[in-house]
Amino acid sequence: MSNFRTYAYLRASTKEQNADRAKGSLQQFAREHDLVISTFFTENESGASLQRPELFRLLEIAQNGDIVLVEQIDRISRLKDDDWNSLKSIIKTKGLRVVSLDLPTSHQFSVVNDEFTGRMLSAINDLMLDMLAAIARKDYVDRRRRQKEGIVKAKSEGRYPGRPRDTELQQKIEGMLEDKKSYDYIQHILGCSRTTISKASKRLKQEDPKP
Repeated sequence: MSNFRTYAYLRASTKEQNADRAKGSLQQFAREHDLVISTFFTENESGASLQRPELFRLLEIAQNGDIVLVEQIDRISRLKDDDWNSLKSIIKTKGLRVVSLDLPTSHQFSVVNDEFTGRMLSAINDLMLDMLAAIARKDYVDRRRRQKEGIVKAKSEGRYPGRPRDTELQQKIEGMLEDKKSYDYIQHILGCSRTTISKASKRLKQEDPKP
């Protein structure tokens, strides 16, 4: 099979993390396996959520036989079962091939050129994908549980300071509020939640109470 394209998908969970961190590894893998990466799709979104615009833009553009190249399966999925099955169904229906650096059985997709081998590899790879997706989800759930347990313990011992405030963001919000900008406008420009804007508004009122 030669007339296919390779699309690379890069994801990090938060804006503070570098989603492009694995770009070099994917480029090296592509060179070693005679692949040409057509486009990189990069975003900072949680792997536990299906709300990932760039991933779905990739899935919309990709066509039958194309490769979705990722560093690890958890870049695609830390999803609960129902969401993972929905995403996997889209991938299967479109006839896409997921190649992941941490899944050696997927590497052969870059060179297979006959139907029987392709179907055998697909069956093996589907099983491995499910296993790694389940492991990624378990890792996500376990880490969240440990974080909550740590917070509860720290609070009980009086050591938990709460989530640090983003001072720069707060200053921008307060400046826009002072300029009489609407919540919708601030939310659109800064990409923050209405709750964050509301908290900033309350602080402003407390700092400058009306006579």
